[in-house]
Amino acid sequence: MIFVKTESEIEKMRESNLMVSRTHAMLAEYIEPGVNTLKLDKLAEEFIRDNGGVPGFLNYSGYPNSLCISINDVVVHGIPSDYCLKDGDIVSIDCGVYKNGYHGDSCYTFEVGEVAPEVKQLLKVTREALYLGIEQAIHGNRVGHIGFAVQQYAEKNNYSVVRELVGHGIGKNLHEEPQVPNYGKRGRGPKLRENMTIAIEPMINMGHKEVKQMPDGWTIKTLDGKPSAHFEHTIVIKKDKAEILSNFEIIDKAVNKKLKK
Repeated sequence: MIFVKTESEIEKMRESNLMVSRTHAMLAEYIEPGVNTLKLDKLAEEFIRDNGGVPGFLNYSGYPNSLCISINDVVVHGIPSDYCLKDGDIVSIDCGVYKNGYHGDSCYTFEVGEVAPEVKQLLKVTREALYLGIEQAIHGNRVGHIGFAVQQYAEKNNYSVVRELVGHGIGKNLHEEPQVPNYGKRGRGPKLRENMTIAIEPMINMGHKEVKQMPDGWTIKTLDGKPSAHFEHTIVIKKDKAEILSNFEIIDKAVNKKLKK
């Protein structure tokens, strides 16, 4: 069942999604070589709880932490650990917040120190693909319009789109219908209706699209060991232009401030 939200519900979702983005912006201060990912997870949980929220991922289907922290060839669902970030890593941080009965969900891929130019380009294209998908998220279009836009742009830039993992509806539940693949054809899939709320999240690989699941039951890596990037926004479907509830601008500002130090 696909839920269309009221304006009151959307305002509550705006609050939970803004907290997700503020959590990312806070973490940007700490992302540097030598920091272990368990510390980032602890910082995020403390920040979310101090601001009246609950980590949306913690204990979700048994997931053990507050953040998914995916490094280099990890596509998604990387479990925080004693691993210390290294110069040249990329780290995708997927964060969820539950507040006032509604979920927020967003992912941002950070650079650690000096990242190779070809990896920077992967991040740039993945982020641009997200916004091209969002452009198609308007009333009357179908889910396939979003996936088509993401896939076309990624493949035009000689990258591949992960098939096994997709975006999703979001609201009172972290994962609601419909599923939102990052590939597809225009005119296919469920119809988009005004005030539906969905999370669009391109997962784009530098190499081949195939992935593998690790023995921990969560971590998904690229099969060929090449890097993968992941950016995600929670949005509201509108008639002419989708409204983005999460916020990359405050994260970008924190990243740029850190770079100037």
